[in-house]
Amino acid sequence: MPAILMLVVFPLIAVIVPLIILLKSIHRIGPTEVGLVTRRYSWRKLTDDNPVAFRGEAGYQGELLMPGARFKLWPLSSVTKYPWVQVPAGEIGVVIAQIGRPLPIGAKSARYRPEFGNFTDLAAFLNGGGEKGVQRPVLPPGTLVPIHPVAFLIITAREVFGLPVAPELAALAEDGDLAPESFGLDANRLKVVVIAPQGDRDVVGLVTALEGEPLASGDIASSSRASSACRRSTRRAASSSSAASCAPAIGASGRNRCAPASTRSTRASMPPNSYPRSSSR
Repeated sequence: MPAILMLVVFPLIAVIVPLIILLKSIHRIGPTEVGLVTRRYSWRKLTDDNPVAFRGEAGYQGELLMPGARFKLWPLSSVTKYPWVQVPAGEIGVVIAQIGRPLPIGAKSARYRPEFGNFTDLAAFLNGGGEKGVQRPVLPPGTLVPIHPVAFLIITAREVFGLPVAPELAALAEDGDLAPESFGLDANRLKVVVIAPQGDRDVVGLVTALEGEPLASGDIASSSRASSACRRSTRRAASSSSAASCAPAIGASGRNRCAPASTRSTRASMPPNSYPRSSSR
């Protein structure tokens, strides 16, 4: 009798166990989701202070699973699904890097390079000298991109995308209490600034940079190309007497025109016809 049981049980185990492993190893990633892979076992360990592994070390893996049916061997690895980063209309997304080099002493935000793009390529960010902390570009309204949830946190007025690694922020995330205020940000400052006439008075937007090279001796305003472009844009908007909206945006080159971490905008009213007119016809 025992011999008969063994002849029946062993074949069943040989079939059921591989089937369970196969089913647990197949993951369906939705059309607007990414799969974060966590490697449970490895001979290698992370050696620096970056929480993401790129050479097969145990921990969060740098390569994400994109939409579709994907295979990751269980129980060697586990997969957690996260939504793509979506910035609603009328809002901006502040990017905070949790990987990269430390910020230089005295810096408030990280330096940006065009090859960083929309922060979807971790290798380009690290190989290009990306730095931890608040990034100078912001994601413009309507952005929908697959960003690594451990490498970057994206903060909008309504939601925080990503998985914090700092213990105090991770505890807030587990309780569902993570908000812009957790990072010292005001949710209202993460909305698009609209510069429009107020009654019978026109207004312009004055931008004050809180970080950067100091002004030359005797200067009271920056004479950079960005300021010149801003002045030309203001003249065109004023000449047409139409409302102008100021939204931090990333252009085709990957560079943005402002960042909330290092700039501050102020509205200033002007009497009608008191602003300079464009000479172009």
